[in-house]
Amino acid sequence: MDTMNTNTRTLPSIVLVPGHWLGAWAWDQVADELRARGHHVTAVTLPGLDPADPDRASATVEQQADALSAVIGAAGGPVVLVAHSGAGFPTSMLLDRDPAAVARVVYVDSGPAGDGSVLDASLPPTVEEVPLPPFEQLAETASLAGLSEGDLQRFRDRAVPEPGPVVRARLHLDNPARREVPCTLIACSIPTEILIEMARQGHPMMAEVATLRDVDLVDLPTGHWPMWSRPSDLAAAIAGAASR
Repeated sequence: MDTMNTNTRTLPSIVLVPGHWLGAWAWDQVADELRARGHHVTAVTLPGLDPADPDRASATVEQQADALSAVIGAAGGPVVLVAHSGAGFPTSMLLDRDPAAVARVVYVDSGPAGDGSVLDASLPPTVEEVPLPPFEQLAETASLAGLSEGDLQRFRDRAVPEPGPVVRARLHLDNPARREVPCTLIACSIPTEILIEMARQGHPMMAEVATLRDVDLVDLPTGHWPMWSRPSDLAAAIAGAASR
């Protein structure tokens, strides 16, 4: 019997979901390293983030959750869903609809959204899409630590504007079973110690974390885009979470 192949077959599949402005390409190095570890890996470009889609600006969070459900269904067997940054929104909607869809969810510098959460309620309904802002402005809300000039240039060149309906969407979540899904938080730009304190204090970004039943915490100090600044270490952290 081929022991290596047998072990490989027992590993969960991993679905990688990038945050705002990004497509599946953002995970390339992490995906390669996870495949080298024996995982079946699918990186996702969410609806609204495909530059070739003429209707991308009208994409919704519901459509994004539908897309994740389809990818997970096609993967077969146990699936670990990895959500970076704003991908926490469609991930939370997916888990609210179907808590049994995944074996574990891993939030990368992100976290679960709560009922009533909205990314930007002030975005006017006339705004069709939100482009990647200048890096000086972006750095005020998201750490760029660890990114090279090449990383930033690739980000700028390949970024796709985020659909307005996604940014304005207010989530309606009412299935408490979503909180039973095993979860790993990989904290990059904010240490886990601070994240947990934010959760205890009911901070809107982290309040939902306090309701989770099964949470592992992993510190990976770097900026908000660890798939570029520390790809090998991020792959190792994801693989470790998938083995739990």
